[in-house]
Amino acid sequence: MEWNAETLQFLSQCFLNTLSPYPEPRRAAESRLSEASDRPNYGLAVLRLVAEPSVDEPIRQAAAVNFKNHLRSRWSSSEEEPNAQPQGLAPEEKEQIKSRIVSLMLSSAPRIQSQLSEALGVIGKHDFPRRWPALLPELRSSLEKAGEGSDYATVNGVLSTVNSIFKNFRHQYDTKEVAIDLKYCIDNFAESLLMIFKRTAGLIDNIGVSGGQAAILRPLVESQRLCCRIFYSLNFLVLPECFEDHMGEWMGEFQKYLTVKFSVLEDGGGDGLALVDELRAAVCENISLYAERYEEEFRGYLSGFVETVWNLLVSVSASSGRDRLTVTAITFLTTVSTSVHHTLFSGDDILQQICERIVIPNVMLRDEDEELFEMNYVEFIRRDMEGSDLDTRRRIACELLKGIGSNYRERVTQIVSSQIQNSLALFSENPTANWKCKDCAIYLVVSLASRRAGGTSISTDLVDVESFFGAVIVPELRNQDVNGFPMLKAGALKFFTMFRDQISKPIAMALIPDVVRFLGSDSNVVHSYAASCIEKLLLVKDEGGKARYIAADISPFLLVLMTNLFGALGKPESEENPYVMKCIMRVLGVADISREVASPCITGLTSVLNKVCENPKTPTFNHYLFEAVAVLVRRSCEKDPSLISAFEASLFPSLEMILARDVTEFFPYAFQLLAQLVELHSPPISQNYMQIFEILLSPDSWKKSGNVPALVRLLQAFLQKAPHELNQEGRLAQVLGIFNKLVSSPSTDEQGFYVLNTIIENLGYDVIAPYMVHIWASLFSRLQNKRTVKFVKSFLIFMSLFLVKHGAQNLVDSMNTVQPNIFLVILEQFWIPNLRMITGSIELKLTSVASTRLICECQALLDPSVGTLWGKMLDSIVTLLSKPEQDRVEEEPDVPDFADNEGYGATFVHLYNAGKKEEDPLKDIRDPKQFLMASLANLSALSPGRYPLVISGNLDPTNQTALLQLCSSYNVAIV
Repeated sequence: MEWNAETLQFLSQCFLNTLSPYPEPRRAAESRLSEASDRPNYGLAVLRLVAEPSVDEPIRQAAAVNFKNHLRSRWSSSEEEPNAQPQGLAPEEKEQIKSRIVSLMLSSAPRIQSQLSEALGVIGKHDFPRRWPALLPELRSSLEKAGEGSDYATVNGVLSTVNSIFKNFRHQYDTKEVAIDLKYCIDNFAESLLMIFKRTAGLIDNIGVSGGQAAILRPLVESQRLCCRIFYSLNFLVLPECFEDHMGEWMGEFQKYLTVKFSVLEDGGGDGLALVDELRAAVCENISLYAERYEEEFRGYLSGFVETVWNLLVSVSASSGRDRLTVTAITFLTTVSTSVHHTLFSGDDILQQICERIVIPNVMLRDEDEELFEMNYVEFIRRDMEGSDLDTRRRIACELLKGIGSNYRERVTQIVSSQIQNSLALFSENPTANWKCKDCAIYLVVSLASRRAGGTSISTDLVDVESFFGAVIVPELRNQDVNGFPMLKAGALKFFTMFRDQISKPIAMALIPDVVRFLGSDSNVVHSYAASCIEKLLLVKDEGGKARYIAADISPFLLVLMTNLFGALGKPESEENPYVMKCIMRVLGVADISREVASPCITGLTSVLNKVCENPKTPTFNHYLFEAVAVLVRRSCEKDPSLISAFEASLFPSLEMILARDVTEFFPYAFQLLAQLVELHSPPISQNYMQIFEILLSPDSWKKSGNVPALVRLLQAFLQKAPHELNQEGRLAQVLGIFNKLVSSPSTDEQGFYVLNTIIENLGYDVIAPYMVHIWASLFSRLQNKRTVKFVKSFLIFMSLFLVKHGAQNLVDSMNTVQPNIFLVILEQFWIPNLRMITGSIELKLTSVASTRLICECQALLDPSVGTLWGKMLDSIVTLLSKPEQDRVEEEPDVPDFADNEGYGATFVHLYNAGKKEEDPLKDIRDPKQFLMASLANLSALSPGRYPLVISGNLDPTNQTALLQLCSSYNVAIV
């Protein structure tokens, strides 16, 4: 894309239209920009637009965002990845961008500067430092110049950029290459970092003394925060000598920022307090790092910081909206509590104060928690129930108790147990006013419970679970008002869920109807927790792996349960509630599904499916929805085949709508459900299905990799149920064309073999014989090019299946038609050396039986001139059958070829309940070892004395011993 007035006008107009409140011009502009982005020098042109002062700032800001995203998707696509999509930037364009971006970023307005800083970070992630050696010197020079002139807009721009580049060191292993890069950064920037840090500290001290304005102090505090984040990155992997030498200077300022109050910012309203707290949080992360990684060097500063952080926490814990600082400060104390310096917390009075002044204030519910509970139930559950709340005050306060308890377990247990009883006593005095005290007690028990080693159940020393459950939890569950004190109800349901293994079945069964009632609660959290509780109960296993709760247990209230679950999906904001849909799926997988239950369920599920098709937006919910449909179809139709037609009538319009409206997210699901219906259907296949079959044979359907496994699954179903229709109107040639495309790529070759194996299993040899030359040619081509271990194993399984279905002679003859005597070459180079790599019980039986039939029935191997080959084949068979898998299967060295995914998008998600049942092609043979020994005995009886010599000359000694043991076990002799 050439830079001229026309390009400037085109890009300016497009970016202006992307800001339009109207969808049509916005989409049109986005489409034009997407097309233009494939042209050479597009990124450079957009960057030049950002630099153009004559263009309005909102347009340049939109262009800066586009530039950043353009680099994210294309910078790493280099000349080493010529097939990458989207196409990467040319080296010349990259160099021009790198030569312009730093100076432009530093001179831009703040909003544009932040976008360009992120873009520069994207480049740095891939090119810095080795392919961009000029970057750090340029940034250092700009920093020093801006620092001397107290130009903190530029200073912070440089520091922000350096922070984004150095951040990569936090996520890498300490390899030799990384160590070299880190040393380069330290050598070229650590001195400048300390210089600007001390200079800024001095300016802050002067302003603090003179009571300067907030506008002056704000960029200085932000500068120190950025310095702290860079400090963290450069110290993350190792303690550099230059930082150790200047530790006193760093730690002195760190101590100051945790103790000094910047009144002009903190008391001035706005985000001043948050800005200072971010600096303090960055300091806490730095001292946590040193306390954890560099304990010996940091020892002299530790007790001082513990006292400082303690005092800071006491004041912060009573405040709202200071979560990040609270979490990082408590994390520091937790780190110290589990270190060799844990004695700092050993005093009884200290433990008592920690519980009363830090833990309880942070565990107690705050207004923000109640607001989140009511306004954003998804985020509340993510933090509260799914274990993702380590960034919350409540969880991190409990982690501090766990940390101290690792060395002072009995004393912590005693203090916390006492606190729990005090909280419950306060609740009893005035339940309406003090309900949060009870919630605090429940939360402490749940959060401090420990998971038993090697299991899913949890335990606690704080309370007796059964008595606590009966006295504290059951009254909440029995309460008839499902909407009263919803946070308490949620806590009770969470406790029931967490300790479900310890609650005896009779007690739990008596309470399940109450849990079912809570599905009717107006609170999204409460009916979500109720659904989760039921779903998790149905997964409980007793000793021996036997399910504790079975169909008979839920039958008495099944209709009410399903009615309430579908009712919960009708509640505001729970229309796509994944916890409710997961419960529906689980119940349908356990319950005894009669026609009376099945009919309303399929109606309800298809209604939900039709709604989500309009705008799919919750992947987890959608997955459980399709799983629920699949399990309902499978279990209902297994019990009552007459339901198949009713299910088809309900589901077909929805599945057709998915295909007709091009709801690509649902294609893999739809194809798997269609496969399930085809397999359940009795021949002949109806016209509706044949229309789907035509879509299946269209090459366009196979362009996305996410569709391929599901399409193969559907194709297999058609091949099994409609082999006659397959051999009409050229369909078999089309199917083999699909096989050829799939098998040519390492990323889809396994799917290609699934198609081919199904053809071999379901069609007669007279039908497939005309195509075998082309099939073998495709397979031999892959053996020569891009051969992988996975491909060779699949190839061996295919040949084995062909042999047992159509005979050894057809196998040999059809292969030799491609090239004379190619069969023996394939046998020697691929079959014999790779047979030991086969895994899976059905595959092992198939390949061993096929191999046995080769050496005992195939004339090509019974010729004395190939006796060595015969012996090697037997050696491989004995290895396969006598050695455990771990002793014969090597780790596969295959590396996926990501370029093979070109043009493919969505990821395939397997539907467990619509899975294909594994078919055993050799049901009449139960024991492959017995088959081998009987076949060898019969063969050797025809030529006495011949085969023992071949065996002794070609079998490994350990395999000869194993063969003798097999002879003894099956009472046969090889004569």
